[in-house]
Amino acid sequence: MNTYRKRLFFAVMLLFPPLASAGEQANTAPTASAASEAGIVLTDFDGNRRTIEEFAGDGKWLVVMIWASDCHICNSEVPEYMAFHEAHKDKDATVLGVSMDGEARKNEARAFLDRHLVNFPSLIGEVVAVTALYGKLTGSFLAGTPAFLIYSPSGELAAKQVGAVPVQLIEEFMATNTKAVNKG
Repeated sequence: MNTYRKRLFFAVMLLFPPLASAGEQANTAPTASAASEAGIVLTDFDGNRRTIEEFAGDGKWLVVMIWASDCHICNSEVPEYMAFHEAHKDKDATVLGVSMDGEARKNEARAFLDRHLVNFPSLIGEVVAVTALYGKLTGSFLAGTPAFLIYSPSGELAAKQVGAVPVQLIEEFMATNTKAVNKG
């Protein structure tokens, strides 16, 4: 982690202390609108303001991958999420990327997308904004990348995780929770 990110990480930790452990099912069901109403800005790579809410709640699961271009794990895991997106996009799930690179590192973020030929949409935000968004949506601190948010087909936040997650676990989570909804 470079010096700028380290300082920013510790500054953000003071603003948003850890409130819950990562890797658990979300205990609330906020939507992305709560964060967008708080003025947290994400844009697409053309500069248009966008929200996660625009991608959630369309009858499919939404897996949000929060990434940074200089994150080694993000670089190694993105092909797995591209394959997941391709396999599920016409059936039951899609992937949305959210880059924490911000305006100053937008070229590096674009290079990440181009280098990997990313096949799912990605948004970009400043480190503090993306960290605040994650905190508002989950009640937890975003301690690094990659991080994941999983929205149910109805658009409710269903799970969160900071750190690497094999897509097989996400597929199992979706299958288990789809069965539970269908039984109820």
